[in-house]
Amino acid sequence: MSAVTRPRVLPQVHTRRAVPRRAGRLVLRYALLLLVLGFAVFPFLWTLAIALTDKHAGGSIYDFPASLFPRRVTLGNFVEVYNTFSLGKYIWNSVSITAMTVVGTLVISALAAYPLARFRFPGRQVIFGIIVATLVLPGETTFIVNTLTLKHLGLLGTHLGVVLPTVAGAFGIFLMRQAFMAVPHALLEAARLDGAGEFTVLTRIMLPLTRPSQAALGIFTLVTSWNAYFWPMLVLSATPDQMPLSVAVLKLKGQFNYDPFNIAAGALFMMIPVLLVFLAAQRLFMRGLEGAVK
Repeated sequence: MSAVTRPRVLPQVHTRRAVPRRAGRLVLRYALLLLVLGFAVFPFLWTLAIALTDKHAGGSIYDFPASLFPRRVTLGNFVEVYNTFSLGKYIWNSVSITAMTVVGTLVISALAAYPLARFRFPGRQVIFGIIVATLVLPGETTFIVNTLTLKHLGLLGTHLGVVLPTVAGAFGIFLMRQAFMAVPHALLEAARLDGAGEFTVLTRIMLPLTRPSQAALGIFTLVTSWNAYFWPMLVLSATPDQMPLSVAVLKLKGQFNYDPFNIAAGALFMMIPVLLVFLAAQRLFMRGLEGAVK
């Protein structure tokens, strides 16, 4: 008879030691994340506290940390800035420029990325490589050429002049190309066998299947366009009434130079819209970027 092998009893010493180590690493990880969160959120919270502080109740914004807890909360600073500075027209300018930029970027990126992802033609990789290479170039290198071009086209001082040079971005083409390449080739062949043209394939198959990437690109473009400062300022310098909020908000420093409460309120008018949009669509944004990375 063969000897019966008894089950080996593993020592529990290493298991007992591993539990505190794992817990210690988990605590350290959360502590680091909370520290990063504090650094990221603190400026916004302090600005919000200053904007909500009743300036007539006394106190100083430099009295830290007391300035984080207003003695009396009010929305009067927001009302005063909005009425005195006529922020309504600047907000509308930002909405107009941002909406045109987002729509234009999505359309141009999809139309450029589809042939680069699905067509086979000589020089395809070279063209895509040149487009991606423009990502390393600072935007300031094209300001002079774009300004002269807009001047010859008669678009200086218009919202369209701000939008046109920005809609054909390398990041959007790259993101949509990666999303299109992830679509199974069998779906495209089946659609072509059924008589669908390339435009039908793009609009009925490719775009519906890549909505997360489109959402990510739209959110990224929205935030970038809403916060853009130098290019809109350059194009719209001759037409101050057409300037977006990102440019006009800096005038608060001159008009309310000794009123940091109103300056903080004006800054929040700039920050809150894009913050709400991103928080509402952050899942789509992360899904779109995850698909692009894959």
